[in-house]
Amino acid sequence: MGGAPPGRKWAVACGSAIETMSKDQENDDQFRRTLNESARLLSQNRPGEALERLLPLQKAKPADPDVAINLGGAYILQRKWDRAVRVLRRAVDAHPDNAALWTNLGAAELGRLELSGPQQQERAIAAYERALQVDPVAPNVHYHLGLIYKQRGELIRASAFFQRALEVSPADRDARYWMDKIGGLEQELKQRNLPLPGEPGGSNMAASN
Repeated sequence: MGGAPPGRKWAVACGSAIETMSKDQENDDQFRRTLNESARLLSQNRPGEALERLLPLQKAKPADPDVAINLGGAYILQRKWDRAVRVLRRAVDAHPDNAALWTNLGAAELGRLELSGPQQQERAIAAYERALQVDPVAPNVHYHLGLIYKQRGELIRASAFFQRALEVSPADRDARYWMDKIGGLEQELKQRNLPLPGEPGGSNMAASN
């Protein structure tokens, strides 16, 4: 019962500095370059190198949401879930309308999907739902919720989130993969006059790879 089809990593959001710096802030150009470099390193799955750049930025600007997004993302990629949660919980308290912060907090609260327990999953679901309240088309969030509900054996809900993921991003082949997988299971159960897990009378069951 893997979390995603082969080749897809659990996605984290990355922040980039915007070009609206005051002229008298001479260090902001370097801050912006370093932040953008950290985002590039995260996109290349190089979280250790990203952290080397992000920790000084956090010290300089501890309340900057983009630094928190990338710092949390780096800890997630290193599977340092508790550190990521600490960074991101502080950040969402200060910036509750930032969907990317909630997205990364969802990933941090969950940890490894296949090892996560019900409480971790509930915290992750709550964070992802907050991300969608802020941005109903936040990247990857519907897909991640689909994976969580699939892992919980709630295939009706999982299918709905994978469908929404495809509506947001029609080229999402992984969402299509799981839609087809659940659809095949549904057809098999219908032929046997059995309800799909998540329907009345159906037991919860995760779709296997």
